Amino acid sequence: MKSIYLMTSESSPLLHYRLFSVSDGGLGPPDSSPIMTDAVTVGTGPTQRKLSTFFGVVVPTVLSMFSIVVFMRIGFVVGHAGLLQSLLMLFVAYVIIWLTVLSVCAISTNGAVQGGGAYFMISRTLGPEFGGSIGLMFYLANVFACGVYVLGLVEAVLDVFGRDPSDVTDSLRSLPQGYGYSFLYASIILLLCMAICLVGASIYSQASFFIFLLVFVVLLTILISFLAVRPLTVSIRHGGNVTMTGVYTGINSSTLHNNLQADYSLDYTTGNLMNFATVFAVMFNGCTGIMAGCNLSGELKQPSRSIPMGTIIAVIITFFVYLILFIFTAFTCDRTLLREDYGFFRSINIWPPFVLIGVYATSLSASMSTLIGASRILHALAKDDLFGVLLAPAKLVSKGGNPWGAVVYTWALVQLVLLAGKLNTIAGIVTVFYLIAYAAIDLACLALEWASAPNFRPTFRFFSWHTCLLGILSSLVMMFLINPAYASGSIVLLLLLLGSIHFRSSSSSWGYISQALIFHQVRKYLLLLDVRKDHVKFWRPQILLMVSNPRTSSQLIRFVNDLKKGGLYILGHVETGDLDTLPSDPVQTHYSFWLSLVDKLNVKAFVDLTLCPSVRQGTQHLLRITGLGGMKPNTVVLGFYDDACPDDYFLQDSLFTPGLSPKDDAFGVDATSLQAHFPPARDPETPRLLSAKDYVSMICDALKMHKNIVLARNFPLLVRPEASSSSPATYIDVWPLDLLRPQASAYVDVCSLFLLQMACILNMAASWRRYQLRVFLCVESRGGSDGASGWLAAEAKFRELLSKLRIRALIRVVAWDRVAAFRVQNMGGQVLNREPISSEYLNAAKSAVTDEGGTETAVRFLYLPRPPADSSLHERYLEELDTLTSGLGPTLLIHGLTPVTCTEL
Repeated sequence: MKSIYLMTSESSPLLHYRLFSVSDGGLGPPDSSPIMTDAVTVGTGPTQRKLSTFFGVVVPTVLSMFSIVVFMRIGFVVGHAGLLQSLLMLFVAYVIIWLTVLSVCAISTNGAVQGGGAYFMISRTLGPEFGGSIGLMFYLANVFACGVYVLGLVEAVLDVFGRDPSDVTDSLRSLPQGYGYSFLYASIILLLCMAICLVGASIYSQASFFIFLLVFVVLLTILISFLAVRPLTVSIRHGGNVTMTGVYTGINSSTLHNNLQADYSLDYTTGNLMNFATVFAVMFNGCTGIMAGCNLSGELKQPSRSIPMGTIIAVIITFFVYLILFIFTAFTCDRTLLREDYGFFRSINIWPPFVLIGVYATSLSASMSTLIGASRILHALAKDDLFGVLLAPAKLVSKGGNPWGAVVYTWALVQLVLLAGKLNTIAGIVTVFYLIAYAAIDLACLALEWASAPNFRPTFRFFSWHTCLLGILSSLVMMFLINPAYASGSIVLLLLLLGSIHFRSSSSSWGYISQALIFHQVRKYLLLLDVRKDHVKFWRPQILLMVSNPRTSSQLIRFVNDLKKGGLYILGHVETGDLDTLPSDPVQTHYSFWLSLVDKLNVKAFVDLTLCPSVRQGTQHLLRITGLGGMKPNTVVLGFYDDACPDDYFLQDSLFTPGLSPKDDAFGVDATSLQAHFPPARDPETPRLLSAKDYVSMICDALKMHKNIVLARNFPLLVRPEASSSSPATYIDVWPLDLLRPQASAYVDVCSLFLLQMACILNMAASWRRYQLRVFLCVESRGGSDGASGWLAAEAKFRELLSKLRIRALIRVVAWDRVAAFRVQNMGGQVLNREPISSEYLNAAKSAVTDEGGTETAVRFLYLPRPPADSSLHERYLEELDTLTSGLGPTLLIHGLTPVTCTEL
């Protein structure tokens, strides 16, 4: 027997993964995928990991977090919000960032991290739906951020070199200005960034290191200027004219006092009135680069070590730089200078070109960082086939492993973003997208922590579920504070993406955190489900259906699914054999086929298989051990033991026809594999695995174990309600009296009430609701003159019972004298319970059932008498049942032991 290979590779494409293949005539493993470790890639891929912690994480993260904000928006933030609110914004932003960093560190140190950064971590934790949707939104955040940085660079260039109509003598200001020209300059800068990124991550890291050194030199000159430059007045030009003047006072307590409180006014670049949310959005955009190192995870030598260490170092560096700049700015510059000249650092620097160099360098670096990071995320999304042909071009890579297709794809999208024209216009979108991605990372870490999975053992331990939860809440709150419309739109987009991926994708090999969480919660609730607290008011059927061959039992499997009423439903199957003579247990490899059968039939059922020398012994095992805690079967359903040879259902349903099945199984069991696994339908010459005597003994076993027993006959003939538009059947018939021995039973015994309850449950199912319940009362006049009044009394009494039980049904009184005459005549006037029942009586009873129901009956519920205690009578007992029910159509013979009805509230 060939073994079934489990999903083992996290790098397998999502939509093309298959466990089973029959093209080679049997089952085989999927193509092996590269195995990723922290240090190297083992496989056939050309990608090489070259970057260290400093070059691969610290440098790009610091530059991304500084970006244009550190040089061009410090005055904007302090000028509008004041020092106190600026510091509040800074602390709030870094609290959110720090909480997310803790989650990133925990996830990245819990195993090998491959290319894709945040997307890889989220998708491999929360599954493809959340991972793909959040990954795409994080990608879009990087795309918009790249546009922000490029537009910021253009703004900085035009601020110095833009043509001034009022001063034609200034040859330095020679660049034409306007929306079209700004778009042209931005496109040229973006083209330069793309060219560098197309060369590869190595050249990018070298260029970034040079920019890193340059930026810190510029920051040093700014700090020196705060201390060394004397007070001065700065002329501010808007639209080419000198409109106002700002004052640089040097370190001055009065200046600090004037800058402490907020004073929001119009933003001169957009003309919009600023408030706390809009200013925070722009400032937070300068702190959102914490994922720059994660995005390069595929190029890092040791991502599980480099990502946490490098990100923490970068966050600490940028926090103190921002803090120092905020404080010095509030001490030295008046409001007018800060709010009306966002490039004031240049005016007060000991050598103004230093600031220009810093602005251009950080903007260019941040643009390249987000462009290359976004391309890596897109490449990872494309490799996982989450969005099909839409992202197919992003799969293209060079010989050196550089995903140039994703770079070009991203470049094209950033070109569209540049049409916005203004930095502050799209800063809010970027911030909201980053915040929702941060919330998702915190959610991934929270889920892992709450699931208590033994394999969640991150080497970074400075986090808890409290920090994860706080990170989620703070990110969501800030999203709606910044821009409720953008926040709502991003959540709607997230839900649409999540639904799209869920409905079009197959199951992944990444593992689902939802499964771990469900297991954790189900275990706790199962412990709370105490069988000692069961009450008849809340009884529901918990069914074990014994299936010999699904080819002939599929109709019954679907029918019992309608009968379970939200209760436990288990498909049981016994394979005959002796484990001592086998090298391994064959049952374990068969579960996938049975679970795929459950999926194709669309029933909510568990599967339990066992291996035993005999079917009866295996059924005993399943009756004892199936289920867990308070969720154990209380009702057993068996197919009827007869000589019928039903048709093969697999040949009738297109779901089981190779080539016609609309969708293969998500776990690799296609229709061909399913057809090959289950044996052909039984024919008259097929030897039986079970004797008639053993079959009746199985009924006795179930009753001894206090299980309700149901025998199902003729269900291959069942016409499903959804397919019965032309069928005349409109009734569910119930015969609550023991037709074999009517004098030995009553309409109100436990078994009769159980029969009514099961029929009522079927009638409550959505697909069976249009059918009407019909109850037949068998009444004998016994030769008395008051026969009619006796019938009316029996009907009234039973109608009162149904009213108390809240069961809506038609009541039909059946004159049983003609049928009873055959039994009395056969017994010589004396009715003895243990005497054999004549075939005349059984045929008369069957004719009565057939005539009363006619062709309008969809399903019949009949009373099943207990088997005789004497095993020598078992075969005769089965013959009586066979004679009574042959030709009746879909019929359930039921014997209930459990009180299931209640007339109390």
